[in-house]
Amino acid sequence: MLRLLSIILTAVVCIGSCSNKPEVKQPIQADMQTEKTGNPYYSRTDTTHLNVSDAEWKKVLPADVYYISREKGTEYAFSGKYNDFDGLGTYYCAACGNALFKSDSKFASSCGWPSFYEALRSNSVRYESDKTHGMIRTEVLCGRCDGHLGHIFDDGPPPTYKRFCMNSLVLDFEPEK
Repeated sequence: MLRLLSIILTAVVCIGSCSNKPEVKQPIQADMQTEKTGNPYYSRTDTTHLNVSDAEWKKVLPADVYYISREKGTEYAFSGKYNDFDGLGTYYCAACGNALFKSDSKFASSCGWPSFYEALRSNSVRYESDKTHGMIRTEVLCGRCDGHLGHIFDDGPPPTYKRFCMNSLVLDFEPEK
């Protein structure tokens, strides 16, 4: 198992054009309930909205999670561990533990990032207009910590016809028991 995790970590590569931002590496994620002990805001049961400063988040989040969640970064297409992943379970916010998506709403979109057609609950995520990079998009933020998760598009499958295009680095996964 340790060897497999090592292979996965070293297999992360930049596919497509690279920006001037540093490459974002995939962290090794074991049991996230015990791995998050340095983050007092992480809870898979508390849904209370958090009002935490970016300075505090920087202290408790890994650098790559902070970059995407708080600085609205993006991991390289096809580099995320959940892009081609098809396990059954629940996806949570890697910053705060908020439940975001069930695996039965995940679909193969071929866009390079894990895609879902609906959020777990109406308040799991929230939306903001994003006019950066010469585009008009809808940003998806965690409903609990306001962390950047990705974007939503209107080209998904039925029944919602939505595509939540998410960054793997800001997702934790817990398999069904």
